[in-house]
Amino acid sequence: MSDSNSGDVLLAFLLGGIVGAAIGILYAPRSGKETRERLHGLGDDLTDKLKDMGGDVIEKAEHVVHDVKDKIMSQKDKIESAFEAGKKAYEHK
Repeated sequence: MSDSNSGDVLLAFLLGGIVGAAIGILYAPRSGKETRERLHGLGDDLTDKLKDMGGDVIEKAEHVVHDVKDKIMSQKDKIESAFEAGKKAYEHK
């Protein structure tokens, strides 16, 4: 599964969870004050989860950047070696 599809599935899952939780809270037999307190608590939980997910996304992005940088440096080294070999071959003519 590609990263884009994974993100779409995760977003759909989160939105479904939020909608389901909201419907459950709205139809729960609680007073307004209790419902507001519970919504506030759920909001705090959601905020914490989103912060954690953001940290995970940043960590994955940093890993990808590091991998790309390593590949670029590897290619750079190969190009420099080839250039030096060509230069030496030209000088020996």
